[in-house]
Amino acid sequence: MISSVRGPVLSALGSIVVIEVGGIGLALQVTPATALSVRIGDEARLMTTLIVREDSLTLYGFISAEELAVFELLVGVTGVGPKSALGVLAALTPNQIAQAVTTENDAAFRKVSGIGPKTAKLIVVSLAGKVHVSAASAGDGVATRPGNASSVSATVQAALIGLGWSERVAAEAVEETLRDAPEADQAVVASILRLSLARLGPAQHTAGRRS
Repeated sequence: MISSVRGPVLSALGSIVVIEVGGIGLALQVTPATALSVRIGDEARLMTTLIVREDSLTLYGFISAEELAVFELLVGVTGVGPKSALGVLAALTPNQIAQAVTTENDAAFRKVSGIGPKTAKLIVVSLAGKVHVSAASAGDGVATRPGNASSVSATVQAALIGLGWSERVAAEAVEETLRDAPEADQAVVASILRLSLARLGPAQHTAGRRS
């Protein structure tokens, strides 16, 4: 499983960013906003998920754990494929998606190419209770509720690994955080990520990085 990539940007055009990793250029499907946020020659780090099909292996890249979590929730909705899910994130921020779901505003999703009325309503129903606007977040912050502790743990571990911690350190931090976190926070990716980062601290961050 490729949870993140980091390296110099070789190209960024449309919805494809190519990042060099170990001498190999990896093409990632991204939103236009993400493509515009990176610069050729600069180093970039993107959270990723690999979608496997019979005839293809496609990497999708995201600038935050929140975007990745929302993308994975969207592709879990019947009738929503990776292309449509990326289209939703191209048109709406995670915060706007959470607001649309909370207010049952399926019209927001109907504006996305490839999303019809039935699928839009299904997105609202399927994501209800799994995403919500976080009052503590600024800008487009959104808390995601994948639905079970294992999903939260996997998502947060991937985020920590993407930020530079080793798999062992990330796994231990998340396990301890989930054990001690308030029950209300245990199903919220953003909360567990924040608490895990606070637990690791600056000193452990340096020591826990990959060599």
